[in-house]
Amino acid sequence: MEIDPAKAALVRIVALDVDGVLTDNGIWIGPVAGQRVELKRFDIQDGLGIRLLRTAGIPVVWLSGRQSEATAMRGEELQVDEVLQVPGPEKLKALEELRMRRGLAWEALAYVGDDLADLQVMRRVGLPIAVANAVPEIRAVANCVTAALGGHGAVREIVDALLKARGVWPEMLDRYFTEPRHPDG
Repeated sequence: MEIDPAKAALVRIVALDVDGVLTDNGIWIGPVAGQRVELKRFDIQDGLGIRLLRTAGIPVVWLSGRQSEATAMRGEELQVDEVLQVPGPEKLKALEELRMRRGLAWEALAYVGDDLADLQVMRRVGLPIAVANAVPEIRAVANCVTAALGGHGAVREIVDALLKARGVWPEMLDRYFTEPRHPDG
């Protein structure tokens, strides 16, 4: 996957859907000691990619269409800048509020999505990206589509392509080997 360097240069925030982008869309729900427990599988390479974005000075925002303690816990572990969990139809409004709060134009936002709840957002941001298993409507509005499936390294693929398009990949590699370690890498 390649990202247009001109579009990459404008990106000031990378926003990611969670289910279907950071996960493979599967959830495990069941009782443990009489309590409801929800588990999700996140890809470790995606976690390292998020660290690389933040090291490059690019804030990361998760925009999920459902409430999940597992999402909040993983976001906290990765030190994601903001984790927004709103009903799917309210994603555009939530991102608009974030954009205005941070004083950014729509062109400064990249967004990665996979399903219909992401469609309004994908139509507004400067760099819309779809994961390989995205529905046709999302793929149709995306500037690029990953080779990897959501939850299986798609975010890492995007991060690598974005940092290479911005011309900072060699610097990020140097910093990776000299800065303190993170849980995912």
